[in-house]
Amino acid sequence: MLKVLFVCIHNSARSQMAEAFFNHYAQGSDCAESAGIKPGSLNPYAVRAMSEKGIDISKNPTKAVFDLYKEGRTLSHVIAVCDEATQRCPIFPGISNIVSWSFPDPSGFTGSDEEIMEQVRVVRDTIEAKVKEFIDNPKAEKK
Repeated sequence: MLKVLFVCIHNSARSQMAEAFFNHYAQGSDCAESAGIKPGSLNPYAVRAMSEKGIDISKNPTKAVFDLYKEGRTLSHVIAVCDEATQRCPIFPGISNIVSWSFPDPSGFTGSDEEIMEQVRVVRDTIEAKVKEFIDNPKAEKK
């Protein structure tokens, strides 16, 4: 059974979308959670983008990665979804399967409401594709 933790900075968009897609496509055979270094509040654009896919993340709490670590969670994989060009993602000690997927941070997107939504949709769809690939072949993602 895969137990995956998706991590990013605020646990407000990318990691939340990855967790939701993973749990949606794994259909209970595997499970995922998400957390961040400094939990913030859910990004409303991410919430809207996921609702377009029929997935409601609007009531998801944001969580701190260090709280999960202190709880002694057993994980098979940690997947960092930060933008490697501009952000430093948290690490999770004791996990040998740590993977990095670099995605732009929706909190930095600018433009009109629709322009921001278009950028978030691109990130959402890219995350969805990566999650599906990972579920199909998790061993291919070892770092």
